[in-house]
Amino acid sequence: MSNQDWQGKHVTVAGLGVSGIPAAKVLRGLGAVVTVVNDGDDERSRTQAAELEAQGITVRLGDGATLPESTELIVTTPGWKPDKPLFTAAAEANVPVWGDVELAWRLRGPGAAPWLAVTGTNGKTTTVRMLASILEAAGLRTAAVGNIGVSLLDAVLGDEEYDVLAVELSSYQLHWAPSLRAHSAAVLNLAPDHLDWHGSMAAYVADKGRIYEGNRVACVYNAADPATEDLVREADVEEGCRAIGFTLNTPGPSQLGVVDGILVDRAFVANRQKQAQELAEVKDIDPPAPHNIANALAAAALARAFGVGPAAVRDGLRAFCPDPHRIEHVADVAQVAYVDDSKATNTHAAEASLAAYDPIVWIAGGLAKGATFDELVTGAAGRLRGVVLIGRDRELIREALARHAPEVPVVDLGRTDTGAMSEAVREAARLARPGDTVLMAPACASMDMFVNYNKRGEAFADAVRALAAESA
Repeated sequence: MSNQDWQGKHVTVAGLGVSGIPAAKVLRGLGAVVTVVNDGDDERSRTQAAELEAQGITVRLGDGATLPESTELIVTTPGWKPDKPLFTAAAEANVPVWGDVELAWRLRGPGAAPWLAVTGTNGKTTTVRMLASILEAAGLRTAAVGNIGVSLLDAVLGDEEYDVLAVELSSYQLHWAPSLRAHSAAVLNLAPDHLDWHGSMAAYVADKGRIYEGNRVACVYNAADPATEDLVREADVEEGCRAIGFTLNTPGPSQLGVVDGILVDRAFVANRQKQAQELAEVKDIDPPAPHNIANALAAAALARAFGVGPAAVRDGLRAFCPDPHRIEHVADVAQVAYVDDSKATNTHAAEASLAAYDPIVWIAGGLAKGATFDELVTGAAGRLRGVVLIGRDRELIREALARHAPEVPVVDLGRTDTGAMSEAVREAARLARPGDTVLMAPACASMDMFVNYNKRGEAFADAVRALAAESA
């Protein structure tokens, strides 16, 4: 759509917040008649509404169910579930619904930077930031944007010029982005998550698979997760687009993998049947845990699809610094390592984290979000020295431990206040022996005790540092 097409167009924005407010402002700036609807009507919402109303935007608080009259388009924030009454009304009135990603895609100007897109149940942010680091090492103007916290609207409409964008996309965002067509894209892994939003695993997987639609150069999949390759087979891509796998094992043709501690490429080489290109060493990856090596391979595959040379892959991975609370080593105390993986908010993420250490004293628990823990505990049982449980749904993990690891000592902390973390660390220290790792990988969300996983990770790190100070 050209900017003139927005003049006088009646657009309803569903939801205030980090994507709704920028979308409303952008649309108003393009000349649209904008109404924002929002379920909540609290003090914060009223302050945000006043700011928007001062710019000529109508805001309806406490009513997110009714479709405003004359609405020609809805732009929704990612968190609004598809079964909202507003969207039912829109479907009955033949009003299209876009997300902020769809809006950004439609607003790109001529010659806009192509998108290298990443989704998956876990590892998205790390992979996108690795990818951006590799692209920067290649001398390309780029940014890590999307679900990572940097608005795609800002990237598309800002004054900064980019050669390529590294884009993180959630299943929510992909659900509302029917026109997205990436240069190349990756689905890192698939495991049950957000099923309350999508309604079923099949619907969740289908939304993830949207990222491959219309890809021009490469669809990158996880060879260890056949469901990701199935999505590639089902995707309607441009002629000549290739399926590129990544594996922690020796790669076959059209794959990237690992050989004797070296990341190698057998996809973007002249003779992939007989040749492989060395890209980097496993020791160039921080931390070199298996799931993080997989993230690096996916990032490398997308960069190589964009024509980046092997030296830039190596230099970008070396320069990359992981975000806090993602298998972050906090300290060693009395010859025991303390690792913060508060970002492991589901069982799939915790499984990857637990696989990286042995033996482990595991700190776990929080909001289970409907998850079950039998498979996770069964896989980790042989590496567990002990377990400390916190949070509202800790009983579910304790029951799984009783079934599948009855010999492992368990400390069940019957409290859900934020101070429980200090006690959890002390109990973990009591269970640990020299050479062990105390791993806080909760396998649950944090909101029963903390504002978010960042605050949970900070509480863990503070408790570890206090323990270190006492031991000094």
